[in-house]
Amino acid sequence: MVWARAMMAIAIMAALATQFATTVTGAAAGGRDVATTVVNFFSFFTVLSNVLAVVVLVAAAWMTARDRRAAEESAGLAFALAAAATYLIVTGVVYNLLLRGVELPQGHTVPWSNEVLHVVAPLFLLVDVLAGPRRRPLGWGTIAGILVFPLIWTGYTLVRGPLITSPLTGDPWWYPYPFLDPHLVPGGYLGVAGYVAAIAAAIGAVATFVVWWGRRQ
Repeated sequence: MVWARAMMAIAIMAALATQFATTVTGAAAGGRDVATTVVNFFSFFTVLSNVLAVVVLVAAAWMTARDRRAAEESAGLAFALAAAATYLIVTGVVYNLLLRGVELPQGHTVPWSNEVLHVVAPLFLLVDVLAGPRRRPLGWGTIAGILVFPLIWTGYTLVRGPLITSPLTGDPWWYPYPFLDPHLVPGGYLGVAGYVAAIAAAIGAVATFVVWWGRRQ
């Protein structure tokens, strides 16, 4: 599993780097605001979740290679693995149910990179939860901790959205996903609140499963 985690981290890094280069190069070639494009790129939950996954997988691979019991003994690593798995599993489900085939506001999407970030990585993290090395059991309070980052990201997205001009369309707002854009969702902010509540519930449910599975081991 050490090599599998390391190779997955490399694949995710390659996918992120390729999509980032394509997005920024396209913005520069099109005369769009590159600085805003860069910040927007790192405002996607998918991107942030995959960056976390890279860090966690590299740390887990290194610690396990150094000491086969290290990953189990580290509460911090166990929490980070649970959080990364939760975020990516939910990312995979939400993308494939709501966003597959929908053009996102980032410019050209690299197909293979898109599949790695939205399908391959989430499936790997799910398998890592189910069949990976034994982890230190986490308390049920971990679920609340896992929910903190998505809630902060949602607040950041909704506050920043109406303050940013989209480099791609010129609209005086920018949201990374259509279900967070009150201009697109029926009911405006009320409709967005419904999506946010549903996704928060999904994150809580997946986090509960991940924690339960670790305690079951």
